Amino acid sequence: MSNKLYVGGLSYSTTNETLEALFERAGEVLSAQVITDRDTGRSKGFGFVEMQSTQAAADATTRFNGSELDGRTITVNEARAREPRARTRW
Repeated sequence: MSNKLYVGGLSYSTTNETLEALFERAGEVLSAQVITDRDTGRSKGFGFVEMQSTQAAADATTRFNGSELDGRTITVNEARAREPRARTRW
């Protein structure tokens, strides 16, 4: 397992700090980022958390997948590599 986690189902009010505070309960957090729309700055409803170790990431996945954060049930699993997008010509 990787130490980078995908977190889905986030409330639009969830911040990087809120996400980090939750995951610190499972171990040391290297980074926590809620992904936002570049035009509006509004949360896209998901984010990524990088844990210090793979063990902490596994613990966080088990502990927080299906739990509630800011009134929403969140999904936590191992982050996958981003798939390349097809380039389109206009």
